[in-house]
Amino acid sequence: MATTETPHPIYAMPFAEVYPHYVAKAEKKGRTKRDVDKAIRWLTGYSQRQLMAQVRKRTSFEDFFDEAPEMNSNRSLITGVICGVRVENIEERTMREIRYMDKLVDELARGKAMDKVLRSAET
Repeated sequence: MATTETPHPIYAMPFAEVYPHYVAKAEKKGRTKRDVDKAIRWLTGYSQRQLMAQVRKRTSFEDFFDEAPEMNSNRSLITGVICGVRVENIEERTMREIRYMDKLVDELARGKAMDKVLRSAET
């Protein structure tokens, strides 16, 4: 008998409800909304205009990642613990993508250099 898991409630939550918290967390530590947007764009491939459209549309987290133009192939280089769980060990795709984004914002807030956050030599 197949079991149907109930999707995590965060999947249906509008990205727009969490986005201001990402920005506030970074700004409290001297980073900017622009830094947060750059990290999210790096992860998802959204342009700035597309990112803001997702916020205005109140797109769910699940759709936010499903509609992402191009998830960055280097995102698997994002490792570490977020919410007590190693991001690299999360098997469910949407939750892993959410936690990658959480980790990027966390690193920004901790003062990590942008080139390190974006796993590249470019800023």
